[in-house]
Amino acid sequence: MAVYEIKAERPAPSNLRGPFHWMKENLFATPMDVIQTVVIFLFLFWIIPPFLDWAIFNASFLGDTKADATGTGANWIYIKEKLDMFIYGFYPEEEIYRVNIVFGLFFVTVIFFKYIARTFTQKAFIFLIYPLMAFVLIKGGYFGFVDIPTDKWGGLLLTLIIASVGIVISIPLGIVLALGRQSELPIIKNLSVIYIEFIRGVPIITMLFMGSVLLPLFFVDGVEVDKLLRALIVIIMIESAFIAEAVRGGLQSIPKGQYEAADSLGLGYWKKMIFVILPQALKVALPNLVGISIELFKDTSLVMIIGLFDLLSMVHLTSNDSNWLGMETEGYVFVTFVYWIICYTMSKYSMILEDRFNTNNK
Repeated sequence: MAVYEIKAERPAPSNLRGPFHWMKENLFATPMDVIQTVVIFLFLFWIIPPFLDWAIFNASFLGDTKADATGTGANWIYIKEKLDMFIYGFYPEEEIYRVNIVFGLFFVTVIFFKYIARTFTQKAFIFLIYPLMAFVLIKGGYFGFVDIPTDKWGGLLLTLIIASVGIVISIPLGIVLALGRQSELPIIKNLSVIYIEFIRGVPIITMLFMGSVLLPLFFVDGVEVDKLLRALIVIIMIESAFIAEAVRGGLQSIPKGQYEAADSLGLGYWKKMIFVILPQALKVALPNLVGISIELFKDTSLVMIIGLFDLLSMVHLTSNDSNWLGMETEGYVFVTFVYWIICYTMSKYSMILEDRFNTNNK
């Protein structure tokens, strides 16, 4: 009987590995690839060196006033001096520590939620207790904390509050609307369809104006509705309609056999949806849900039109300071990078979730 010897793997030929092979396969494989690569590199060479020269090499970083700028490029002293306004808005300086505690508690909450809490009850408790703690610390009026009215909130703090509250509340409302649109009861179905189509057909700016002017009319005389609360209600109404359509797309992707299998087990409507249908539908809808969440985060900048000073509006406000006139460019570049970092983080985390819940190849 012949004996076969198993030889060790040999490395790939030198012409099939390494950076030169990658460039040949991905950048210069065809004449069209060569043309596109050259055009892209020329464009980058035209854009990147001047930007780096303006933003880094000839920029000013040290000093306290506009007159301290020594370079011909960006004046980042402006960002350093106005950083508190970009992050906290008009929040009283002596109370800023409360906001910093909320930011710190967020990371502690994430660690507890991911690595320590094991049961659903523990996770639900953590999920509910953090918003309450954040509200008490930021708003005040309880446990000896000074009450800070919402018109003092601003900058990145306000942007994060509007985006997080909007996302957290809009998703369950959107799921209910999607189920309502799929309902076999005509009244529920028609009301859901009318609501979704009306909200999706009206510009966000128009809805914000309507919320700022019309919402107070639905409250009794003498009741003053907080401006931030009005904005939150409108944003939740808008985003829940878009989320409903994303979830409806996920529901339509579920094979009919899944519904029949759940019915054969004797599950009622809500148990069938919660334990069988929705987990599969939300997995399919996850990319669209993250896209809508990112869009919501960017749309928070529209609240400036009703007098709320979010992160973006702080650029216009701070650059009109007589001591920092003409600093809009530095402000917009800074805000652009802040938005990009947060949106990119959300996008990357969604990819992790997609891979985690991907059961197609498992």
